[in-house]
Amino acid sequence: MTSPIPDNVTLLAAETAKNNPVLNISIFLIFVIVTLTIVLRAGRQKKDANDFFAGGRSFKGWQNGFAISGDYLSAASFLGIVGAIAINGYDGFLYSIGFLVAWLVALLLVAELTRNSGKFTMADVLSFRLKQKPVRVAAAITTLAVCFFYLLAQMAGAGGLVSLLLGIDSKVGQSVVVAVVGVLMIVYVLIGGMKGTTWVQIIKAFLLIGGALAMTLWVLASHGMNFNTVLEAAVNHPENKIGEALLAPGAQYGKLPIDFVSLALALVLGTAGLPHVLMRFYTVPTAKEAQKSVVWAIFLIGGFYLFTLVLGYGAAAMVGADTIAKAPGGVNSAAPLLANALGGPLLLGFISAVAFATILAVVAGLTITAAASFAHDIYVSVIKHGQVTDPKTEVKVANRTVVVIGIVAIVGGIGVQGQNIAFLVALAFAVAASANLPTILFSLFWRRFTTRGAVWSMIGGLATALILIFFSPVFSGAETSMFGPDVNFAWFPLSNPGIVSIPVGFLLAIIGSLTDKRGEDPQKASEMEVRSLTGYGAEKATEH
Repeated sequence: MTSPIPDNVTLLAAETAKNNPVLNISIFLIFVIVTLTIVLRAGRQKKDANDFFAGGRSFKGWQNGFAISGDYLSAASFLGIVGAIAINGYDGFLYSIGFLVAWLVALLLVAELTRNSGKFTMADVLSFRLKQKPVRVAAAITTLAVCFFYLLAQMAGAGGLVSLLLGIDSKVGQSVVVAVVGVLMIVYVLIGGMKGTTWVQIIKAFLLIGGALAMTLWVLASHGMNFNTVLEAAVNHPENKIGEALLAPGAQYGKLPIDFVSLALALVLGTAGLPHVLMRFYTVPTAKEAQKSVVWAIFLIGGFYLFTLVLGYGAAAMVGADTIAKAPGGVNSAAPLLANALGGPLLLGFISAVAFATILAVVAGLTITAAASFAHDIYVSVIKHGQVTDPKTEVKVANRTVVVIGIVAIVGGIGVQGQNIAFLVALAFAVAASANLPTILFSLFWRRFTTRGAVWSMIGGLATALILIFFSPVFSGAETSMFGPDVNFAWFPLSNPGIVSIPVGFLLAIIGSLTDKRGEDPQKASEMEVRSLTGYGAEKATEH
């Protein structure tokens, strides 16, 4: 069976996107104006560090659930995964499965215990019963590293998306787009803090999940409400060069299956170590609300990832792999081009505005997390030894950090243009699983865990992941490498380092703790255990 969409629609999809810049820009401006208004209103209540970093702990479980899904359903989830499925079929959907299953680890092991033990950042939990300075410094370094990789993915997605809408093919033009996104991100965080960012994420979650549902039903309706017909059309599309392999495992990871195992480990174990996700648990007033928020997030995220399967194969059936690959933004343009094939310029503009909202909300969340880590963990706890007389000082430091992070994100985003953003996010998950997860789990569940074990695990896991990524096909030796195929210094064969770096992180935590003769305060360990399991004393701790 052939695709029900005429060939001229497929061939002109990208051109149609280019021919309506006024409409596309208008939809973007409407979204930016509405969200900035919300951020301004929320920013009026931003009085101290508690308001700036945790939104005053005023959000209900269902609200935070939408915000978590808004934070988690990034440009990788929408643009990257749909494109990966359209190009590689079954192997692309493995990203969706990994991202969803990962929430079970967060729900069962981390959400409630983290909320009970911490205050603003991941380091609050990790340093509770360990030595403050070395643990907070190490945690801040890993937090900034994870946020940086994640930011790169979002900025790359922004450049490709807006370039598609405006028909910008040049690197310079796409770089300008990335810079504009970075400036908007800085403005959102400086004005609204966590409360403003959270409301943007809630709105974005409604729009993204609703838009994906509408497109999914539209794709199915175009094929007689039969998903098998969608798959047949995708397989028989003239631009499909791999035939029925589009429906089977191996199109992307068939040559090196262990690379998929490494990716799966990073995705499943990485979520519970993502600092911007952990920080979300502090915006609710109680541990019970934290649990509710994760349950809400799982349902919302699970539904969305089912939609990506239909959207990915729908893009393969109604747009075509070659058209997607050659469009500005490459593989990340699949979802907008599918919207154009379905509903023309108006739907394209709306879906692209939703994707743009997705990017802005996520980069704002990442930025505030990184700023909180530096201001709270480094400046207040390490440099000032916890002795800050003016509570507004911490917020001022965070604001300056936001500007610096924004500039770094802009420069990095310009450097990774054209990379698949789902893949870049997977690298962030690998770093989170290698550097953060071992320390989080051992801090919560192993009394023998020591400061040396925490520092070795975080720094060693981070270093291992970064070194393996740098000497992998991600950077050199392949068509999709950052330095291209002509430069080759890769000796690590896998694209994702998780299968090596994650065990290294756990092993270093164990070795460091067992060889540390000093041990830690048993009273502090008991206090953390009681607090994490019961919530007793946690509310009092968050007031200081």
